[in-house]
Amino acid sequence: MLAEFAVLAYVARRLFFIREKKMRHSNRLKDEIREIEIIPNFNPYAEGSCLIKCGGTHVVCTASVEEKVPAWLKGQNKGWITAEYAMLPRATQVRVPRESKKPSGRTQEIQRLIGRSLRAVVDLEKMKDISICIDCDVIQADGGTRTASITGGFVALYLCIRKLLLEKKLKTNPIREYVAAISCAIHEGEKIVDVDYEEDSHAQADMNFVLTESGKIVEIQGTAEGNPFEEDAFKELLRLARGGIAKLIEEQRKALGM
Repeated sequence: MLAEFAVLAYVARRLFFIREKKMRHSNRLKDEIREIEIIPNFNPYAEGSCLIKCGGTHVVCTASVEEKVPAWLKGQNKGWITAEYAMLPRATQVRVPRESKKPSGRTQEIQRLIGRSLRAVVDLEKMKDISICIDCDVIQADGGTRTASITGGFVALYLCIRKLLLEKKLKTNPIREYVAAISCAIHEGEKIVDVDYEEDSHAQADMNFVLTESGKIVEIQGTAEGNPFEEDAFKELLRLARGGIAKLIEEQRKALGM
């Protein structure tokens, strides 16, 4: 009975927004995320991996283990998690040259964001002398590549940690809780969640939220593209992000069999 009521309520909301001409170009409601698919163990060679599909954005995430830490961490009885990010030349509508020499400023910023986001939910002291590198390779881009990389990167990391526990290379699970990320925006005056490229390119403001399963804030990146926005608008975007991330974490759990 409750399930039927929820379906009817959803249909009613869609009809209302269609009538008010407030449906998004993708035919989604303002609080509706894109279709999500997470395929675990996508790469047979990596210690942990997945392919994450967030609508038209597809990212391959792999986790690789080294039984050593950076020189500056030696003797501190800690492990380390870092990340690398890249976009294939034809992941976008026009070819983007490979970054064969030095990553661009944008790429470096995204790599650091992914690393910070994953380290925030891991007890590095339980990973003594172990480093894990999360590689996020965008094979198709339609907005939200950095947020998809964080969400998929966590799945790859979790699978990697699970393997290390089975191999007795770790004594206890260092992961404290789940983490995921999503983008929100003010587009044509409406606050929306899980922004695709078309919406992002015409947004009046856009934000990236990284939140834990318990709702704690890891990082928020945001800017007004034109006029400044009010605090109430920020609070609404945060509310939308919390709802979207809760759904993403459900998908993470499904992919991990949890």
